[in-house]
This record gives sequence, C-alpha cells and structure tokens, in this order.
Amino acid sequence: MITVYHLRRSRSERVAWLLEEMGVEYRLERIDRVDGRYAPESLQAVHPLGRAPVIRDGETVLAESGAILQYILARHGGGALAVGADEPGFADYLYWFHYAEASLMLQLLRESSLVRIVPDVDRHSGMARVRQTTRQQLEYIEQSLAGRDYLAAGRFTAADIMMLFPFTTLLEFLPGTLDLAPYPRIKAYVARLCARPGHARAMARADAQQEPINHPEETR
Repeated sequence: MITVYHLRRSRSERVAWLLEEMGVEYRLERIDRVDGRYAPESLQAVHPLGRAPVIRDGETVLAESGAILQYILARHGGGALAVGADEPGFADYLYWFHYAEASLMLQLLRESSLVRIVPDVDRHSGMARVRQTTRQQLEYIEQSLAGRDYLAAGRFTAADIMMLFPFTTLLEFLPGTLDLAPYPRIKAYVARLCARPGHARAMARADAQQEPINHPEETR
C-alpha cells in the first residue's frame, strides 16, 4: 500500500486527490508544520531534503508532487486520468500538467515574494511588469478554457489535478495576490473541480481545514 506523507496545506493534497479519484487504497500520514510554517525535521527521516509531499511504495521513496503523480499514474493508474501518446490531447495534457508548477506557481510566488520583502513595492520599477505577467498568464488560462470543461483531451485528467492547487490552497497563503473576478471561466473551472466527490474525500481525509499559514514555497 502507498503511504503518503502529507504536510498539511501543501501540494500533497494533489496526491491524495489523485488516489481518491483512482480508487487506490493508501495510508495518509498527516504531518503538522512547525510554528505553523515549516516542515518538521522528522521528514528528513523519510526523504533527505525533508520536504513534502513524499510517498513510499514498497522500497520506492519519491518526492515532488508532479513526479509522484506521474509515478502513480504509470504504476497504478491503468491508463486512468492520463492521456496516451496516441490521443489527440496528449500534447495539451503534458503542457498543462507541467505548466502548473513551472509557470503558474512560479509567477504567483514571484509576485507574492516581492510584496512581502520589498519596501514600498508599488513604487518598485519592476513590480508593474511582474503584475502584468501574472495577468497575462491568467488571461491565457481564461482563453484556453473557452468551450472546455477541462484543459486536455476533453475530459478530467491529472493535469487538472495539478492545476487546481494554485487557485485554492495557495491563495489562502497569498491574500490579495490574485483576484479571479475578471476571469469567469477560471472561476467556473475551479468550482467544477472542487465539486468532484474525489476532491471532497481527499480534502476531508487530508484535514485541510486549519489555521492559515505562510510561506508555501518552502514545500513542493
């Protein structure tokens, strides 16, 4: 059985959600943050970097949420929630699966970090450009959702699981960073994903509802 080492309010929500959607049995080991912010040193006994999420599957120990999802899909998925190389939506699936971390999360964390550490950030010469880039990314997602319920292959996939976190849990750590009001398709997309029974089961099991914390960039 897969063990998920779940640091609460982190990207490991993705792992629990995928397993719930696939109907794969797993053990969730919930881990509290130290001072409401940091991963505890005890995680280093599981993975040398002491980061979450981490899974253990037999002798395999693996970190990084994207890598974990790909591993579970390949080893336990039976083709479910992935898109095959011979399917028309394969390129879209790969793109959005990796875009979530490589582009969207990076940009949101870049903007929030500047707000947090730069005095008088609104006067900073580069801040307007950073905010413009965030808006460009959101507009791109908004347009990509035109006529679509999901981002790839005309169906719900693991790419959607990767994409939800930046619009839900992450925003609890970054109040005021992102206003989705001008993006009705993104808002509808987020609502559609959150309404899935598998997502509700994962969030209940992961005990995601707790006091807000800071600095989510410290885990991945």
